[in-house]
Amino acid sequence: MFIDTQPGAMASTAQPASDSLKLPDSPPQETVRHLIFGSLSAIEACIKDLHRLRYAEPNDWSRPLSTGRPNEMMAILTRRVTIE
Repeated sequence: MFIDTQPGAMASTAQPASDSLKLPDSPPQETVRHLIFGSLSAIEACIKDLHRLRYAEPNDWSRPLSTGRPNEMMAILTRRVTIE
């Protein structure tokens, strides 16, 4: 088997997947953000609870970010929701 490592050696003429996935009359979607504030252990517990409920995968959340307050962190989840 031969693998060409030169950039651009394997060009594709296929259309991007996003063009082929457009559905007519699809319901509108919006972006929402969930913010969790608390200690690192509380944030991790909340993310695990939401995962058990099959709401979001743990890797979908941002890594915990410091808020600048003692023992307080925050994590962010951005999701697309269908508007009915």
